[in-house]
Amino acid sequence: MKRNITVQLDEEIIDRAKVLAAKRGTSVSALLSQQVIKMTEEAARYEAAKQRALARMDAISRRPPREGGKVTWTREEINDREAQRKQAEGTTE
Repeated sequence: MKRNITVQLDEEIIDRAKVLAAKRGTSVSALLSQQVIKMTEEAARYEAAKQRALARMDAISRRPPREGGKVTWTREEINDREAQRKQAEGTTE
């Protein structure tokens, strides 16, 4: 369901937006809509990536220490892109 909103912009910005919309063969409303969609999708992707990273760091930090209390993970494990991809997709080996 689509709904309308009212946005207040300076006259100069409105004029420039109208020119840009005309050049792109669309409306100012469509331009604004596209930008809002893009921004919200980027924010959602960022939040999802942040949550995956935090979960991975939490999982790694919960490992029991090795002999002598040393770090239990390697640089390769932390940067394992394949494992990160599978975790993001919700699949396991």
